[in-house]
Amino acid sequence: MTVQPIPEGYPRVTPYLCVDGAAAGIDFYVDVLGAEERMRMPAPGGRVGHAELAVGNSVIMVADEFPELGFRSPTTIGGTPITLHVYVSDVDAVFARALARGAKELSAVKNEFYGDRTGQFEDPFGHRWNVASHVEDVPEDEMAKRAEEALKSVDPGSNAA
Repeated sequence: MTVQPIPEGYPRVTPYLCVDGAAAGIDFYVDVLGAEERMRMPAPGGRVGHAELAVGNSVIMVADEFPELGFRSPTTIGGTPITLHVYVSDVDAVFARALARGAKELSAVKNEFYGDRTGQFEDPFGHRWNVASHVEDVPEDEMAKRAEEALKSVDPGSNAA
């Protein structure tokens, strides 16, 4: 039998989230994103040593903080530069559930020029999520026009945040 270098059932890229309070994080991701818990390994002190969640055809790995191993959450280090993008069937419902469960709205849900209805939130554990539903197939030439129009409001020389 040959061992596969990429195990069956795992995508090539899998985010691994450090969550201060991984058990609560898992509950949040199950409720808000419809994740299914594939497995969970306990660690000393009641921590989650490793868990795997299926979100559609993707996998997200989750564990509690292990500062002794240099594994720290966004809440401990003061934020994250990473945003996870997830397509969902009903972005408005997912966004509302996230906010109801304590997420912070970063960008309200709205239709974007590229054909997605999208919004962004920070979960109670410091991770940023962009959730979207594709609502329109935009032809390439129309996309270029819309992008140009949308980017007129962006001034790279501005210091405004």
